[in-house]
Amino acid sequence: MFKKLLFLSVINISSVAFSQNNIREKLGNYLDSLFVYHKVMGSFAFADKNQSTFLKVVGFSDVEKQQKANMNTQYRIGSISKIFTAVLVMKAMEEKKLSLQTKLSDFYPEIPNASKITLENLLQHRTGIHNLTNEPEYWQYNTKPQTQNDLINIIKKYKSDFDPGIKFEYSNSNYILLGFILEKVYKKSYTELIKNKIAKPLKLTLTEVGGKIDTSKNQAKSYQFVGGKYEASSETDISIPGGAGSIVSTPTELLKFIIGLENGKLITKESLKEMKNFKDNYGFGLLKVPFDNSWGFGHTGGIDKFSSVLFYFPDLKVAAAFTTNQSDMDTNEISIKMLETATGKDFEMPGFKTLEIPENELQKYVGTYSSPDIPLKINIFIKDKKLMAQAAGQSDFPLEATSQTTFKFDPAKIVIEFFTAKNQFIIIQGGTKNTFTKE
Repeated sequence: MFKKLLFLSVINISSVAFSQNNIREKLGNYLDSLFVYHKVMGSFAFADKNQSTFLKVVGFSDVEKQQKANMNTQYRIGSISKIFTAVLVMKAMEEKKLSLQTKLSDFYPEIPNASKITLENLLQHRTGIHNLTNEPEYWQYNTKPQTQNDLINIIKKYKSDFDPGIKFEYSNSNYILLGFILEKVYKKSYTELIKNKIAKPLKLTLTEVGGKIDTSKNQAKSYQFVGGKYEASSETDISIPGGAGSIVSTPTELLKFIIGLENGKLITKESLKEMKNFKDNYGFGLLKVPFDNSWGFGHTGGIDKFSSVLFYFPDLKVAAAFTTNQSDMDTNEISIKMLETATGKDFEMPGFKTLEIPENELQKYVGTYSSPDIPLKINIFIKDKKLMAQAAGQSDFPLEATSQTTFKFDPAKIVIEFFTAKNQFIIIQGGTKNTFTKE
């Protein structure tokens, strides 16, 4: 799925500044350790004073071929693509092809509430248009090519979730539609627009709309690490995410993109100021991001098993980007450590011990669980001696033991605690607790 929103924790840092070189070496060691313990594979970079000053690549672009990733390996960046789409929309406005008040009904009157939905609503996820990736049926077609008509027919069949303009609710459907609108007004493909209006002006040679992954062309596949081995993920057909998540890139080129955007090389400063019109911490394709006493902007991304981050902090003149093709942890922690290092602050190196529970003891947790409060079932099962969870219609994910009865899945910040005497577990995510009972 190409929706992924993570916000950096607001943190107060009082650490004494260390030698920048020592801290950067420590960050490199940290990323090496994450790879050794199968927590992360990917590429990481940051820039200080708008100059790239750190780059580290760990892991493989193709595990099966033992092909190592390098600084030029392309990764799918998921929803970071939304920044690119929003920039193209602002460019079209500068060229008088569109305005913030242009109605969706000018292009797709068949979408529910189209006459009430403006481009501004689409850019800020305030439309009420249902997110097609939230539906179980998405997983039935996401690996198959879809035409523009196919996707419009899928989007229009869902009822509106709320009246346009009244609140923020993230929906990939909004940016898929924006990508189609751009193609209509320019009479060019989204692929051409990214190439001619963003990649060429910034001299980006590795940033483009992706296609079927080809590791022989230095493109990374994505994986999960389960049962002591890497398993390749299924591959979303790139025809589906479009303006919401179809771009491939590298961290160093993402840094060039966001620094170029900030410095007026793509759109005017006035247009960028409009993009930073944050409501509910979301602007036009931009998240508002806190770090220490500063605020920055950028986006996160997730598609298949890829995860990515791109942030820029204008007052610090610091930018950070990474792209991973396997992660078994909360990648927000990596963002914070990268920003601490970029600003010359030390960080604490975590321990990497894991708790191993024998398969025969895990067996007591196996079963299908349901809750009266949530309309989906969760299947707990064992795969390659590892406890796994899978919600109906969604991908499975591994559970890491933190005690004999408690397990976690860091990427989604999920904690599950089992109570075998009651045939139940409690799942905690985002501060919400729900009880599930074995059927």
